Amino acid sequence: MSDGVLVLAATPIGDPQDAAPRLASELAGADVVAAEDTRRLRRLLDELEVTPCGSVLSYHEHNERSRTPELLDRLRSGARVVLVTDAGMPSVSDPGYRLTNACVEAGVRVTCVPGPSAVLMALAVSGLPTDRFCFEGFLPRKAGERARRLAGLATEQRTMVFFEAPHRLAEMLDAMAEAFGGDRIAAVCRELTKTYEEVRREDLTSLAQWALDGARGEITVVVGGAPAVIASVEDVLPDIQARVAAGERLKTVCAEVAEQTGLSKKALYDAAVADR
Repeated sequence: MSDGVLVLAATPIGDPQDAAPRLASELAGADVVAAEDTRRLRRLLDELEVTPCGSVLSYHEHNERSRTPELLDRLRSGARVVLVTDAGMPSVSDPGYRLTNACVEAGVRVTCVPGPSAVLMALAVSGLPTDRFCFEGFLPRKAGERARRLAGLATEQRTMVFFEAPHRLAEMLDAMAEAFGGDRIAAVCRELTKTYEEVRREDLTSLAQWALDGARGEITVVVGGAPAVIASVEDVLPDIQARVAAGERLKTVCAEVAEQTGLSKKALYDAAVADR
């Protein structure tokens, strides 16, 4: 394995005081600091009172394909490369995945400086269930593609977290109300950790109406999952019989279906035997 190290460093999503103490030392001591926006990095460096000793270069969606090999060569040569994006953790809806993947394939060590996350903060303050959730990032901009993506999520029972641009928020919420039902509860989290932080928790229809007046700033949307559908033995019996006919053991199938549905394993087994 190479002696070089790629450090994915989380940066504040708003308040610079949220920066992890280790962030300053990593930025100061890195051989290379790769930044999504070097101007925003300079502001962060000023706020942290840090002067990097290494080189600073840009690494964003328009040049990451061409710049990844260059950074990988530096890493293979033993460099410590710190990657930062405009806010939050690199590679989470931001540049970083391509370089991380290249490092993994090349045997270069990858670590991170943990820190602020709009995904986790929005989830935490949303008031929606946090035991199971999924992050869906930005939805497609085109209406048809967005509708298809949302249709595929209509039965998702986990809490869902999305990013969206403020000028598309009303359209997004309206599309969600159509796909999920207007009474589905959601939270729009705006400008998290900043001066005008706002969290609105309402049903999708109400939020879509509110968003028509316009919203500013960084937006994270958290949507409650679909209610669980309680299956009956009769509902799942055809699937059990089909799996058994395909060669699976009845007891094994009944145990798996019972775990997935909450139905009694014995009731499933007895029904399947009686139906033969």
